[in-house]
Amino acid sequence: MKICVLGAGALGCSIGSVLAEAGSEVVLINRLQEHVDAINRDGLRVRDGDRERFVKAKARTSCEGIGPVDLVIVLVKSFHTQEAIEGATSIIGEHTLVLSLQNGLGHEDILAEVVGRHRVLAGKTYVGGVLLGAGHIIAGTRGKETIIGELDGTVSERVQAVAAEFNRAGLETTVSANIMGTIWDKLLVNVATGALSGITRLPYGGLYKIPEVMDCALAAVGEAMAVAKAAGVELSTRAPKDAWIKAAEGLPPDFKASMLQSLEKGDATEIDFINGSVVRWGEKTAVSTPVNQALVASIKGIEHWLANFAAKA
Repeated sequence: MKICVLGAGALGCSIGSVLAEAGSEVVLINRLQEHVDAINRDGLRVRDGDRERFVKAKARTSCEGIGPVDLVIVLVKSFHTQEAIEGATSIIGEHTLVLSLQNGLGHEDILAEVVGRHRVLAGKTYVGGVLLGAGHIIAGTRGKETIIGELDGTVSERVQAVAAEFNRAGLETTVSANIMGTIWDKLLVNVATGALSGITRLPYGGLYKIPEVMDCALAAVGEAMAVAKAAGVELSTRAPKDAWIKAAEGLPPDFKASMLQSLEKGDATEIDFINGSVVRWGEKTAVSTPVNQALVASIKGIEHWLANFAAKA
């Protein structure tokens, strides 16, 4: 299967490296020339546990010249989704599928507006990754589940073929007939750790040692679960602590949530698509979300400081 990873940062490279090692024809798209050059020159340097390896893969800064692919895996930051897929139309062939594995809610609608709803698959992954430098990542793929599905809930041959390609590579992947419930289940995991990691600047090893942090995380997840219930979403997560525990399963103590990684680079975060989604859906369903509102406000404040005052500090 010819696969293009649109947004090959830490997570995209983690998934792409495993697929490439298993024999898929993988092209990694990242806008940073240094990152792309390092991958093409040396291979992707992957730290997995206490060992490192180099994975041969193709990388580019744009989709030009690639030609149609079988599958586009979208992993750009949420706020770049429309720009990224509009720049990828040259790789969309007659039978190309577009799979979002992004954090948060609403990406499938953005993708469908550009490529057509009939091409779009939805999914969530618990795979992790940390970008250590150009062409160098920590991969967290072992024992981490990926769930994909059709937007209409059917279990089609094409979505099963994608799952088979992932499983052949060792990415534990299942097909869901309730993909919206799956998306919300993953959202709960991001709600549990993302903003709190960004605010405290702690990797998981430190984050999980502080009882007060856990209490705040459980309160935020509890609000999100109440919102989902009011919206008629069927969750498999039964208790807030389930999401808190699942967030760290199989990940090393130095693993950093993507929100913290963004802040450390001085970039905008996906807070509006994660805790912000809970707040917006809470407004729609008349469910109060004060903890998530506070987390959104805190991250927004940090983003503002980084953009306007960090260089002067």
